Amino acid sequence: MLDLKLYMAQRISAMIMAPLVLCHIAVMIYAVQGGLSTAEILGRTQGSVFWFLFYGTFVIAVSVHAAIGLRVIAHEWLRLTGFWLSTLTWVICLVLLFMGARAVVAVTML
Repeated sequence: MLDLKLYMAQRISAMIMAPLVLCHIAVMIYAVQGGLSTAEILGRTQGSVFWFLFYGTFVIAVSVHAAIGLRVIAHEWLRLTGFWLSTLTWVICLVLLFMGARAVVAVTML
């Protein structure tokens, strides 16, 4: 049952990430072609609830997706199982969440 839940969580996170990635790439292309500086980009994102929610959602989806993917790799390559595999998965997810949240706050709040 756990395998099915992890499988579904990874697929759902991928469905959430796909449009966010496309939007992120489109915005980056627009910013680069528009000749926007870093200061101009931050001026547009700081204080924006929209960008906070956009990138916050992105970080959560990536953290879940990557942690589950690395779980499979750790199981296959390192032969981890049980407690250690679950612990590694949670640690990876939490580290990615923490780093991503710091970046989102830096870009949208500060």
